[in-house]
Order: sequence, then structure tokens, then C-alpha cells
Amino acid sequence: MSDTLPSLAEVDAEIRHLQLAMPGSELHGGLAGWLAGGGDDAAGWLASVMADPTLAAPAAGSALDRLRTATAAQLEDRDFAFALLLPEDGQPLSQRSAALFDWCRGFLGGFGLAAGQRPSLSEEGQEALADLARLAAAQPEDDGTDDAGEEDALAEIEEFVRVAALLLHGDAALGPRHRNRLN
Repeated sequence: MSDTLPSLAEVDAEIRHLQLAMPGSELHGGLAGWLAGGGDDAAGWLASVMADPTLAAPAAGSALDRLRTATAAQLEDRDFAFALLLPEDGQPLSQRSAALFDWCRGFLGGFGLAAGQRPSLSEEGQEALADLARLAAAQPEDDGTDDAGEEDALAEIEEFVRVAALLLHGDAALGPRHRNRLN
């Protein structure tokens, strides 16, 4: 099982081909949220995340199939190798921050679909979910400059989002799985 994400360009191209109304970063966030919330239907993940039961499973080996495989592997990785599918660092800061906010919106939607309205979360998990909701509601500001301070701030937010997703995965997916094994 590969833990290397396909490129954002590959995912976006397949999204356009399938005529899905969601950017690649948001779809990855939705997939990650769905997996973090306990979703585990490998074949039906796209229909679940998009809340459209008519969607077929992505073709084996396609960018979206590889996206699911890599995301699931990364979330389970004990070395915390989970990565967000976002535009490259060379892209404008406003584009990268918009994609991060899209990712957070997708994550919240996918997490809610899989975990339900009242998932059993630790206090830290509840705080992380609330913080992700605030980020999902944010809008990027484009003042035309990309200074080092803004770059550092975006990097810190990306790292927070990455860790929050892992924490929520631990609370809502790994925790119940381990409790079930003990019973």
C-alpha cells in the first residue's frame, strides 16, 4: 500500500473529468475527515464523501483511488506522516491559504458524515474540531504581498491542521477500533 499522495494537479484533473463540484484540496479534506471519523468503505468512499450515492468508485489505480489509499495509510502511520494535499509552496499565499480553508471545510463535512453529530471526542479533540470549524469559515486576504511572517503563519496553521486531523482520527477511528478489540 503506497503512502505517497498523488499530485494536486492529478487529483484536480480527475475531478474535472468526473465533473465533481469540489476542488482537490477540499476533496482530500473530505476524505481525510471521513476516514478520521471512522469511515472505512474503500469502494464507496467517494459516494460517501460527496453525499451522492450514484457516484461510482474511482477506477483502480486512478488519482482518486491512490488518494484514498495514501491518505488511509498516512493516517494509520505511527510516525505521523500524514500530509495535506495543498498547492505547492511557490504558489501565491492567497491561493494556498484558500486551499487550506477549503481543506478544512471538506474535513468537517467528511468527519460529520462518518462520525455523526455527537462523536465521542477527548477535550483536546473537541477543541481541535472547533478550531477547524473556525478555519473553515475563514477567507483568505490578498493584500498583494507575501512576506515571510505570513508564510510562517500559514506553515504553523498547516501544521496545526495536520495534527488536529491526526488527533481526531485517534479519537473517533483508532480509539473505538482499539476498544472493540479489547471487548
